[in-house]
Amino acid sequence: MIDNRAKAGRPDKIGPPPAPFLTGLALVAMMMPQMAAAQVEVRHDDGRILAVLEASPGQEWCLHWNHSVTGGAVADCFAEHEGQLMLTRSYLHDFAAGLGHLPERGKMRSASEGGYWIEGMDEPVAGNALPLRVGSARVHHRLVAPDGAELDLSAIAAGTRVTLALSPDPAAP
Repeated sequence: MIDNRAKAGRPDKIGPPPAPFLTGLALVAMMMPQMAAAQVEVRHDDGRILAVLEASPGQEWCLHWNHSVTGGAVADCFAEHEGQLMLTRSYLHDFAAGLGHLPERGKMRSASEGGYWIEGMDEPVAGNALPLRVGSARVHHRLVAPDGAELDLSAIAAGTRVTLALSPDPAAP
């Protein structure tokens, strides 16, 4: 679920998670109480928090965008693991400018929708924070939560620098 704070200065949840998601989340919480809740904050350069994405341990969320030259789909997917933000896998539509696979960086496989995934990357993100210059509507940077909810970063912060930062959930025990 994404808490979008960019709209009228108040939180606005984007779409409720499906019931099986909530049931599964409750079950995980009961079975594994040692798991610490975390969240990914979308922070504007001026310090404002534009949105918050719930980041339960092991649940993958992705940053999607269109390649600035070819317009093809690109995605980087992340998960929280023991308090560390990890790049888990990447989707690339082809070997366009700046895209490609390094053998020591995960395993490449063809994607059923075309393009390819690089999986098993498991690379820690330095400082648990990913700086991002948000692209225009054509680039269409967006976050996709585990429940499928999307936050259009280009609509709320095009042309600005934001940071996607992992932080403890203040509501967590």
